[in-house]
Amino acid sequence: MVKSKFITQTDMKVGLIGDEDTVTGMVLAGIGHVDGQGKKNFMIVDSKVHRKDIEDKFQELTERKDIAMILITQGCAEEIRMTVDAYAKSGKVVPTVMEIPSKEQPYDPRKDSVMQRVAFFLPSAMALMGIEA
Repeated sequence: MVKSKFITQTDMKVGLIGDEDTVTGMVLAGIGHVDGQGKKNFMIVDSKVHRKDIEDKFQELTERKDIAMILITQGCAEEIRMTVDAYAKSGKVVPTVMEIPSKEQPYDPRKDSVMQRVAFFLPSAMALMGIEA
C-alpha cells in the first residue's frame, strides 16, 4: 500500500507563463520545477506558440493542487483574456493569478483582475497611481 502525500504550504509552487526573458530569469531564480511525469510549472511563449496552447497551459496550472500562484505576463494574459477573466470571476483564490509586466509591454493595472478588486474596495487606489478608472 502506497502512502498518499498531502500537499503542505512548503510544497506549493509558483506557475509561470511568459516571454523567454521573463521565464528564463524566473527559472534561474529558482521557481522552475519539473515533476516525475515531466510536467513543468512554466511555459515560454513566443511567436510560434498558439493561443490554444497558452489556454491549455493556463487551465493545467489552475487545476493543479500544488500551484499556489500563477504569474503571467500581461501580454500573454491579453492573448487569453477571456480565459483569465473567466477564472477571475469564478471566485477561486488559490491559485491566485498575478499579471506582471514584461520588456515588450508596460503594466496596465486596469486590466489586472487583482488591481480591479483593489479598486473595488479602495476606489482611490487607481487615482493614487495616476490612472483614471
